[in-house]
Amino acid sequence: MSTFEGKKAVITGGTHGIGLAIVTALLDGGAEVVLTGRDETRTAAARSELRGRAAHVVRSDAASTTDIAALADLVRERLGHVDHLFVNHGFAEFAELGEVTEASWDRHFAVNTKGAFFSVQALAPLLREGGSIVFTTVANDAVFPGMSAYSASKEATRAFAHVLAAELLPRGIRVNSVAPGFIETPSLGMPGLTAEQRKGFERQAYESTPMGRVGTMAEVAAAALFLASGATFTTNVELAVDGGFARGLGTAH
Repeated sequence: MSTFEGKKAVITGGTHGIGLAIVTALLDGGAEVVLTGRDETRTAAARSELRGRAAHVVRSDAASTTDIAALADLVRERLGHVDHLFVNHGFAEFAELGEVTEASWDRHFAVNTKGAFFSVQALAPLLREGGSIVFTTVANDAVFPGMSAYSASKEATRAFAHVLAAELLPRGIRVNSVAPGFIETPSLGMPGLTAEQRKGFERQAYESTPMGRVGTMAEVAAAALFLASGATFTTNVELAVDGGFARGLGTAH
């Protein structure tokens, strides 16, 4: 029997990048999956790519509590219950101190923080006893310029993940987080960079990661699935998948 045979999962932000890697691994393992995305083009592409599989692709904006409520209704209708919830969606915009706008700051917190919290609030009643929640945070112990709004919003998510682990413990629901470092995605996790900014970001990724490379989406997905299903005696932890970046192991040579 496959690892996730008969299991049901929800992945927010599952139409591309790390989220889609998690979705694919779950489907390969036998799960039935509801996945969300905000962008119509990516949602349509994911629906086409996953056609014929046990996947329900839903357009949903994590910053909208109306969309979140509709998502919970759909999950109740399509799945009935949930074994594993992956809160993976995110918004990132590169800007140093003098460039950060109020609109950008608010968008980071609306998506990464408010959206994460209220997604869990809406979907937690559907989680089976003994189920799991996995947040995607970020390797935040080491910092670099241009990421203040993003880092702050993800740090807030990590903070309430700790509280939710305590609140959901009586139901046997484990709450953990996976914290990627530099990962090989189409945007390296930072869409909207100029060519010069991307070049500098890529150089920093390789130079500051002690293992001397960036990670793969499959490596993050494997860690997330381990926390969801394999780590049965683990809750309230954040697992770094960052090649040693956040723990100060020194730089690659």
